[in-house]
Amino acid sequence: MPLWRSFSPTLYGPPNVMSDSQHRPAGIYASGVRLIATRELAAYFDSPVACIYAAVFLVLSCGTYMNTFFLAGVIDLSPYFDALPFFLIPFAPAITMGMWAQEHAQNTVELVLTLPLTPGQVVLGKFTAALVFYGLVLAGSLPLVIMLAWLGQPDPGPIVTGYIGALLTGALFLAFGLFASGLTRDQIVAFVLAGLLGFIFVVSGHDQVVAVMDGLAPARQIGTWLYDSISIMPHYQAFGRGVVGLTHTLYFFLMTGFFLWMNQLTVQRIRY
Repeated sequence: MPLWRSFSPTLYGPPNVMSDSQHRPAGIYASGVRLIATRELAAYFDSPVACIYAAVFLVLSCGTYMNTFFLAGVIDLSPYFDALPFFLIPFAPAITMGMWAQEHAQNTVELVLTLPLTPGQVVLGKFTAALVFYGLVLAGSLPLVIMLAWLGQPDPGPIVTGYIGALLTGALFLAFGLFASGLTRDQIVAFVLAGLLGFIFVVSGHDQVVAVMDGLAPARQIGTWLYDSISIMPHYQAFGRGVVGLTHTLYFFLMTGFFLWMNQLTVQRIRY
């Protein structure tokens, strides 16, 4: 559903009427974010394509884990979390590729931005909707946890922190996917750009890739620099080991915030 059709002026009240929310700027801001998020989330569930994406993601991720589980016979969810970033490389861009690109293609982005909402509210609303949808899809793997608890006594610590890391990693993927979608009118281009970013973030964290890149330029140690500064993997893997460190948490919050800020700048350029 187009966003401008779902906007209700009563959310803010007539100019000559001072509602309670107008006395609370934070409440008005949150109401605008919630408006955008609600409509974007409804659009996900109205689209069979989004449901197909979710089903394919769950089948592949859970199916891969079950194959590993039967081969290894270990009561451990680590293989699921180890493979998850690779599945997010195509899945997260598929969620976000149309959020701005479709608005550009239909020439409705300017109309959306004429609503009494700031670019930050629109960006956060779209991001919140994508994150909620991803969280629901991620919750589809919880039967694996129930299965492990029924078969044995898995360590709950790494499972809980693993899900926290998976949620934070997904949030980062969605943030740069949203940014990529705002750069183009073509959903396929947005998908490719976000997928390429995700590939770099994930692959740069593997030892063999680091060694190869360091070998290409030994003096500069490009692979090591990418691993230490850019890659998701060392931070994500720490959560899989049961470590919720301040450095790792700040990495995800700062990187996610950076891409959301970049998306907001892109939207402001269109608006102004």
